[in-house]
Amino acid sequence: MVELEWSRAIELPRAAGTATRPADIRVAWVHRAPEDRVLALYRAACANDEPVPSPWWLRAVAAGALESRELGFRIEDRIDKLLGRRPGWEYVPWAADGESGYWEFMPSEGGRSGHRIPTTILNTERHPGWIDVLPAHSGITPEPIAVAGLGGLRARLGEFEAVR
Repeated sequence: MVELEWSRAIELPRAAGTATRPADIRVAWVHRAPEDRVLALYRAACANDEPVPSPWWLRAVAAGALESRELGFRIEDRIDKLLGRRPGWEYVPWAADGESGYWEFMPSEGGRSGHRIPTTILNTERHPGWIDVLPAHSGITPEPIAVAGLGGLRARLGEFEAVR
């Protein structure tokens, strides 16, 4: 039963697919319910030591690496604000189940071969900078580049945008 309850907890309405910023998809139970209840259900769902679909910030909060869900939301919103002022960046709300979405640099999609996966910025619980960048690529997905927070992203955006 816990698996079904968790599935419903992360479920987003179909309208979330048209979101243009992270705040637009924060409508599932995990986004609105009291944080202690969200953590309790998440831990119950993970009791079999198998990963369950979940937002990056929830994995970080559950591990004790991030102070709160609200801080995770603030991180996403600050990235969105930074990228929203720059041409070429687009928010993609339809990430994997339970995930928070990501941003793509659309000019990097064409490249020399015509069809590539564009440069992608996503949030992660892998490191305390909370931001990973996947360079534009074709074929095998490259290792993510760990970025040192919003300041690190701001400092390196020109570098990430230069890869076309």
